Amino acid sequence: MESSGGGRGDDRSRAFDFDLDAELEFDRIGREADETRAREQLQPPPFVSETPAGGTPPVGPRKRKRREGSETLARILWAIPWIMVAVTIVAVGGLAFAGAMVAFAFIGLSELFRMTAADRPLQWVAFLASAGMIAAAYYGDSFQIVLAGAAAFPVMFLVAAARGSLEGVTRSMAVTAFGVLWIGLPFAHAVLLRELPVHGGALLIDVLVATFVADTSAYAVGRLVGRHKLAPDLSPNKTVEGMIGGFVGGTMGFWFAGLYQDWLPGLDALLMGMVVALIAPMGDLFESMIKRDLRVKDSGNVFGPHGGLLDRLDAVLFTVVAGYYLSVAFVY
Repeated sequence: MESSGGGRGDDRSRAFDFDLDAELEFDRIGREADETRAREQLQPPPFVSETPAGGTPPVGPRKRKRREGSETLARILWAIPWIMVAVTIVAVGGLAFAGAMVAFAFIGLSELFRMTAADRPLQWVAFLASAGMIAAAYYGDSFQIVLAGAAAFPVMFLVAAARGSLEGVTRSMAVTAFGVLWIGLPFAHAVLLRELPVHGGALLIDVLVATFVADTSAYAVGRLVGRHKLAPDLSPNKTVEGMIGGFVGGTMGFWFAGLYQDWLPGLDALLMGMVVALIAPMGDLFESMIKRDLRVKDSGNVFGPHGGLLDRLDAVLFTVVAGYYLSVAFVY
Protein backbone atom coordinates (compact mmCIF):
# COMPACT_ATOMS: atom_id res chain seq x y z
CA MET A 1 0.00 0.00 0.00
CA GLU A 2 2.77 2.44 0.97
CA SER A 3 4.81 1.43 -2.07
CA SER A 4 1.79 2.02 -4.31
CA GLY A 5 0.99 5.40 -2.70
CA GLY A 6 4.63 6.56 -3.02
CA GLY A 7 4.63 5.77 -6.78
CA ARG A 8 1.56 7.93 -7.41
CA GLY A 9 3.17 10.84 -5.49
CA ASP A 10 6.34 10.58 -7.57
CA ASP A 11 4.29 10.55 -10.78
CA ARG A 12 2.42 13.68 -9.72
CA SER A 13 5.73 15.37 -8.81
CA ARG A 14 7.27 14.51 -12.18
CA ALA A 15 4.15 15.75 -14.00
CA PHE A 16 4.25 19.01 -12.05
CA ASP A 17 7.95 19.46 -12.87
CA PHE A 18 7.25 18.80 -16.57
CA ASP A 19 4.38 21.33 -16.66
CA LEU A 20 6.55 23.92 -14.92
CA ASP A 21 9.41 23.38 -17.36
CA ALA A 22 7.03 23.62 -20.31
CA GLU A 23 5.54 26.84 -18.95
CA LEU A 24 9.00 28.34 -18.42
CA GLU A 25 10.03 27.30 -21.93
CA PHE A 26 6.84 28.87 -23.37
CA ASP A 27 7.56 32.12 -21.50
CA ARG A 28 11.15 32.14 -22.80
CA ILE A 29 9.99 31.67 -26.40
CA GLY A 30 7.41 34.46 -25.98
CA ARG A 31 10.04 36.86 -24.57
CA GLU A 32 12.40 36.10 -27.44
CA ALA A 33 9.61 36.74 -29.97
CA ASP A 34 8.80 40.07 -28.29
CA GLU A 35 12.46 41.10 -28.35
CA THR A 36 12.73 40.15 -32.02
CA ARG A 37 9.68 42.25 -32.92
CA ALA A 38 11.07 45.19 -30.97
CA ARG A 39 14.40 45.00 -32.80
CA GLU A 40 12.62 44.82 -36.16
CA GLN A 41 10.62 47.94 -35.33
CA LEU A 42 13.77 49.86 -34.48
CA GLN A 43 15.51 48.88 -37.71
CA PRO A 44 14.75 50.77 -40.95
CA PRO A 45 12.62 48.85 -43.44
CA PRO A 46 14.49 47.09 -46.21
CA PHE A 47 14.79 49.00 -49.49
CA VAL A 48 12.13 48.04 -51.95
CA SER A 49 12.47 49.42 -55.42
CA GLU A 50 9.40 51.26 -56.70
CA THR A 51 10.44 50.58 -60.23
CA PRO A 52 7.97 48.30 -62.00
CA ALA A 53 9.23 45.32 -63.92
CA GLY A 54 10.80 46.59 -67.11
CA GLY A 55 10.20 50.22 -66.07
CA THR A 56 12.50 53.14 -65.41
CA PRO A 57 13.93 53.88 -61.96
CA PRO A 58 12.21 56.53 -59.83
CA VAL A 59 13.29 60.10 -60.42
CA GLY A 60 15.21 61.72 -57.57
CA PRO A 61 14.57 65.28 -56.32
CA ARG A 62 17.57 66.68 -58.21
CA LYS A 63 16.57 65.09 -61.50
CA ARG A 64 12.96 66.15 -60.95
CA LYS A 65 14.06 69.78 -60.51
CA ARG A 66 16.16 69.60 -63.66
CA ARG A 67 13.24 68.12 -65.59
CA GLU A 68 10.86 70.81 -64.33
CA GLY A 69 13.41 73.46 -65.27
CA SER A 70 13.75 72.08 -68.79
CA GLU A 71 9.95 71.92 -69.17
CA THR A 72 9.65 75.54 -68.02
CA LEU A 73 12.33 76.60 -70.50
CA ALA A 74 10.56 74.71 -73.29
CA ARG A 75 7.29 76.43 -72.42
CA ILE A 76 8.97 79.85 -72.52
CA LEU A 77 10.63 79.13 -75.86
CA TRP A 78 7.30 78.05 -77.33
CA ALA A 79 5.42 81.00 -75.83
CA ILE A 80 7.67 83.78 -77.16
CA PRO A 81 6.95 83.33 -80.89
CA TRP A 82 3.22 82.86 -80.26
CA ILE A 83 3.09 86.07 -78.22
CA MET A 84 4.78 87.86 -81.11
CA VAL A 85 2.22 86.39 -83.52
CA ALA A 86 -0.67 87.49 -81.29
CA VAL A 87 0.65 91.04 -80.92
CA THR A 88 1.28 91.30 -84.66
CA ILE A 89 -2.15 90.17 -85.79
CA VAL A 90 -3.87 92.41 -83.23
CA ALA A 91 -1.78 95.37 -84.33
CA VAL A 92 -2.45 94.73 -88.03
CA GLY A 93 -6.17 94.17 -87.50
CA GLY A 94 -8.55 94.34 -90.43
CA LEU A 95 -9.04 91.41 -92.77
CA ALA A 96 -5.78 89.78 -91.66
CA PHE A 97 -7.02 89.61 -88.08
CA ALA A 98 -10.39 88.22 -89.16
CA GLY A 99 -8.63 85.57 -91.27
CA ALA A 100 -6.45 84.62 -88.29
CA MET A 101 -9.58 84.20 -86.15
CA VAL A 102 -11.06 81.87 -88.77
CA ALA A 103 -7.87 79.79 -88.67
CA PHE A 104 -7.91 79.68 -84.86
CA ALA A 105 -11.57 78.68 -84.87
CA PHE A 106 -10.84 75.84 -87.30
CA ILE A 107 -7.97 74.59 -85.10
CA GLY A 108 -10.11 74.73 -81.96
CA LEU A 109 -13.01 72.95 -83.64
CA SER A 110 -10.69 70.27 -84.99
CA GLU A 111 -9.40 69.63 -81.45
CA LEU A 112 -12.93 69.39 -80.07
CA PHE A 113 -14.12 67.08 -82.84
CA ARG A 114 -11.07 64.87 -82.44
CA MET A 115 -11.98 64.43 -78.77
CA THR A 116 -15.63 63.73 -79.64
CA ALA A 117 -15.04 61.61 -82.73
CA ALA A 118 -17.26 58.83 -81.33
CA ASP A 119 -20.27 61.16 -81.65
CA ARG A 120 -19.57 61.78 -85.37
CA PRO A 121 -19.95 65.59 -85.32
CA LEU A 122 -20.86 67.41 -88.55
CA GLN A 123 -17.48 69.06 -88.87
CA TRP A 124 -17.93 71.03 -92.08
CA VAL A 125 -21.17 72.52 -90.83
CA ALA A 126 -19.36 73.86 -87.76
CA PHE A 127 -16.46 75.16 -89.89
CA LEU A 128 -18.79 77.00 -92.27
CA ALA A 129 -20.98 78.38 -89.46
CA SER A 130 -17.96 79.68 -87.52
CA ALA A 131 -16.40 81.24 -90.61
CA GLY A 132 -19.77 82.80 -91.46
CA MET A 133 -20.13 84.33 -87.99
CA ILE A 134 -16.58 85.73 -88.08
CA ALA A 135 -17.22 87.22 -91.53
CA ALA A 136 -20.47 88.68 -90.24
CA ALA A 137 -18.59 90.24 -87.32
CA TYR A 138 -16.10 91.85 -89.70
CA TYR A 139 -18.53 93.10 -92.33
CA GLY A 140 -21.57 93.60 -90.12
CA ASP A 141 -22.42 93.56 -86.42
CA SER A 142 -23.81 91.31 -83.70
CA PHE A 143 -27.18 91.02 -85.46
CA GLN A 144 -25.53 89.53 -88.57
CA ILE A 145 -23.67 87.08 -86.30
CA VAL A 146 -27.03 85.81 -85.03
CA LEU A 147 -28.27 85.39 -88.60
CA ALA A 148 -25.18 83.42 -89.59
CA GLY A 149 -25.51 81.17 -86.55
CA ALA A 150 -29.20 80.59 -87.17
CA ALA A 151 -28.52 79.68 -90.80
CA ALA A 152 -26.36 76.80 -89.58
CA PHE A 153 -29.38 74.85 -88.31
CA PRO A 154 -31.13 74.14 -91.63
CA VAL A 155 -27.73 73.29 -93.14
CA MET A 156 -27.07 70.94 -90.22
CA PHE A 157 -30.44 69.28 -90.79
CA LEU A 158 -29.75 68.70 -94.50
CA VAL A 159 -26.28 67.25 -93.86
CA ALA A 160 -27.54 65.00 -91.05
CA ALA A 161 -30.50 63.75 -93.11
CA ALA A 162 -28.20 62.95 -96.02
CA ARG A 163 -26.28 60.48 -93.90
CA GLY A 164 -28.94 57.84 -94.40
CA SER A 165 -28.77 56.38 -90.90
CA LEU A 166 -30.29 58.40 -88.08
CA GLU A 167 -28.47 56.50 -85.35
CA GLY A 168 -26.76 58.97 -83.00
CA VAL A 169 -27.84 61.96 -85.10
CA THR A 170 -28.97 63.92 -82.01
CA ARG A 171 -25.53 63.62 -80.42
CA SER A 172 -23.87 64.56 -83.71
CA MET A 173 -25.90 67.75 -84.05
CA ALA A 174 -25.53 68.59 -80.34
CA VAL A 175 -21.73 68.38 -80.46
CA THR A 176 -21.70 70.39 -83.69
CA ALA A 177 -23.84 73.18 -82.25
CA PHE A 178 -21.80 73.12 -79.04
CA GLY A 179 -18.58 73.65 -80.98
CA VAL A 180 -20.05 76.60 -82.88
CA LEU A 181 -21.24 78.29 -79.68
CA TRP A 182 -18.17 77.53 -77.54
CA ILE A 183 -15.48 78.21 -80.15
CA GLY A 184 -16.89 79.97 -83.21
CA LEU A 185 -18.91 82.61 -81.35
CA PRO A 186 -16.04 83.88 -79.12
CA PHE A 187 -13.69 84.31 -82.11
CA ALA A 188 -16.44 86.30 -83.82
CA HIS A 189 -16.59 88.51 -80.71
CA ALA A 190 -12.82 88.94 -80.88
CA VAL A 191 -13.34 90.48 -84.34
CA LEU A 192 -16.17 92.64 -83.00
CA LEU A 193 -13.90 93.90 -80.22
CA ARG A 194 -10.94 94.55 -82.53
CA GLU A 195 -13.13 96.40 -85.03
CA LEU A 196 -14.51 98.85 -82.46
CA PRO A 197 -13.61 102.33 -83.70
CA VAL A 198 -10.37 104.00 -82.56
CA HIS A 199 -9.69 101.95 -79.41
CA GLY A 200 -10.63 98.41 -80.44
CA GLY A 201 -7.08 97.11 -80.70
CA ALA A 202 -6.05 98.59 -77.34
CA LEU A 203 -9.12 97.17 -75.61
CA LEU A 204 -8.45 93.72 -77.05
CA ILE A 205 -4.86 93.90 -75.78
CA ASP A 206 -6.16 94.96 -72.34
CA VAL A 207 -8.46 91.93 -72.21
CA LEU A 208 -5.70 89.55 -73.30
CA VAL A 209 -3.23 91.02 -70.80
CA ALA A 210 -5.73 90.74 -67.95
CA THR A 211 -6.59 87.16 -68.93
CA PHE A 212 -3.01 85.92 -69.16
CA VAL A 213 -1.90 87.79 -66.02
CA ALA A 214 -4.85 86.27 -64.14
CA ASP A 215 -3.87 82.79 -65.32
CA THR A 216 -0.20 83.28 -64.45
CA SER A 217 -0.96 84.81 -61.05
CA ALA A 218 -3.36 82.00 -60.20
CA TYR A 219 -0.71 79.42 -61.10
CA ALA A 220 2.05 81.15 -59.10
CA VAL A 221 -0.01 81.81 -55.98
CA GLY A 222 -1.49 78.32 -56.09
CA ARG A 223 1.97 76.75 -56.24
CA LEU A 224 3.30 78.91 -53.41
CA VAL A 225 0.48 79.04 -50.87
CA GLY A 226 -2.39 77.01 -52.32
CA ARG A 227 -3.98 74.77 -49.69
CA HIS A 228 -7.74 74.66 -50.28
CA LYS A 229 -8.99 72.90 -53.40
CA LEU A 230 -11.26 75.01 -55.58
CA ALA A 231 -12.96 72.36 -57.72
CA PRO A 232 -11.20 69.00 -57.27
CA ASP A 233 -13.68 67.15 -59.47
CA LEU A 234 -12.93 69.49 -62.39
CA SER A 235 -9.30 70.45 -61.88
CA PRO A 236 -7.50 69.01 -58.82
CA ASN A 237 -4.63 71.52 -59.02
CA LYS A 238 -6.81 74.63 -58.78
CA THR A 239 -6.95 76.23 -55.33
CA VAL A 240 -9.01 78.95 -53.70
CA GLU A 241 -5.81 80.87 -52.93
CA GLY A 242 -4.80 80.64 -56.58
CA MET A 243 -8.18 81.95 -57.70
CA ILE A 244 -7.85 84.93 -55.36
CA GLY A 245 -4.33 85.61 -56.63
CA GLY A 246 -5.56 85.37 -60.21
CA PHE A 247 -8.42 87.77 -59.50
CA VAL A 248 -6.08 90.37 -58.01
CA GLY A 249 -3.46 89.89 -60.73
CA GLY A 250 -5.96 90.06 -63.59
CA THR A 251 -7.65 93.15 -62.18
CA MET A 252 -4.32 94.94 -61.72
CA GLY A 253 -3.20 93.82 -65.18
CA PHE A 254 -6.16 95.49 -66.87
CA TRP A 255 -5.85 98.56 -64.63
CA PHE A 256 -2.12 99.04 -65.32
CA ALA A 257 -2.74 98.65 -69.03
CA GLY A 258 -5.37 101.37 -68.76
CA LEU A 259 -2.91 103.77 -67.13
CA TYR A 260 -1.40 104.43 -70.57
CA GLN A 261 -4.81 105.10 -72.15
CA ASP A 262 -6.12 108.54 -71.22
CA TRP A 263 -9.47 107.75 -72.82
CA LEU A 264 -10.14 104.96 -70.27
CA PRO A 265 -10.84 106.27 -66.74
CA GLY A 266 -9.06 104.43 -63.92
CA LEU A 267 -12.26 103.37 -62.18
CA ASP A 268 -13.70 101.98 -65.43
CA ALA A 269 -10.48 100.08 -66.07
CA LEU A 270 -10.58 98.68 -62.54
CA LEU A 271 -14.18 97.49 -62.88
CA MET A 272 -13.57 95.99 -66.32
CA GLY A 273 -10.48 94.23 -65.01
CA MET A 274 -12.44 92.78 -62.09
CA VAL A 275 -15.06 91.29 -64.40
CA VAL A 276 -12.46 89.86 -66.79
CA ALA A 277 -10.42 88.41 -63.90
CA LEU A 278 -13.56 86.84 -62.41
CA ILE A 279 -14.64 85.23 -65.68
CA ALA A 280 -11.20 83.94 -66.73
CA PRO A 281 -11.09 80.94 -64.32
CA MET A 282 -14.60 79.98 -65.42
CA GLY A 283 -13.33 79.47 -68.96
CA ASP A 284 -10.42 77.44 -67.62
CA LEU A 285 -12.63 75.21 -65.48
CA PHE A 286 -15.14 74.88 -68.31
CA GLU A 287 -12.56 73.28 -70.59
CA SER A 288 -11.27 71.14 -67.71
CA MET A 289 -14.80 69.81 -67.24
CA ILE A 290 -15.03 68.89 -70.91
CA LYS A 291 -11.67 67.10 -70.87
CA ARG A 292 -12.55 65.26 -67.68
CA ASP A 293 -15.74 63.97 -69.24
CA LEU A 294 -13.95 62.94 -72.43
CA ARG A 295 -10.97 61.50 -70.48
CA VAL A 296 -8.23 63.41 -72.29
CA LYS A 297 -5.27 65.27 -70.82
CA ASP A 298 -4.63 67.86 -73.55
CA SER A 299 -6.87 69.00 -76.38
CA GLY A 300 -3.95 68.89 -78.85
CA ASN A 301 -0.30 69.78 -79.36
CA VAL A 302 -0.35 72.88 -81.58
CA PHE A 303 1.43 74.78 -78.78
CA GLY A 304 3.92 72.01 -78.05
CA PRO A 305 4.43 71.62 -74.26
CA HIS A 306 1.59 74.10 -73.70
CA GLY A 307 -0.91 71.65 -75.20
CA GLY A 308 -3.60 72.52 -77.72
CA LEU A 309 -5.25 75.76 -78.71
CA LEU A 310 -8.20 75.10 -76.42
CA ASP A 311 -5.79 74.46 -73.53
CA ARG A 312 -4.18 77.88 -73.97
CA LEU A 313 -7.19 79.97 -74.99
CA ASP A 314 -9.87 78.38 -72.82
CA ALA A 315 -10.12 81.47 -70.62
CA VAL A 316 -9.95 83.83 -73.62
CA LEU A 317 -13.02 82.15 -75.12
CA PHE A 318 -14.95 83.53 -72.15
CA THR A 319 -13.19 86.84 -71.46
CA VAL A 320 -13.18 88.13 -75.05
CA VAL A 321 -16.99 87.95 -75.15
CA ALA A 322 -17.26 89.76 -71.83
CA GLY A 323 -14.59 92.23 -72.94
CA TYR A 324 -16.59 93.26 -75.99
CA TYR A 325 -19.78 94.01 -74.05
CA LEU A 326 -17.85 95.72 -71.25
CA SER A 327 -16.12 97.91 -73.83
CA VAL A 328 -19.45 98.85 -75.41
CA ALA A 329 -20.88 99.66 -71.95
CA PHE A 330 -17.93 101.62 -70.54
CA VAL A 331 -16.21 103.19 -73.56
CA TYR A 332 -18.76 103.54 -76.38
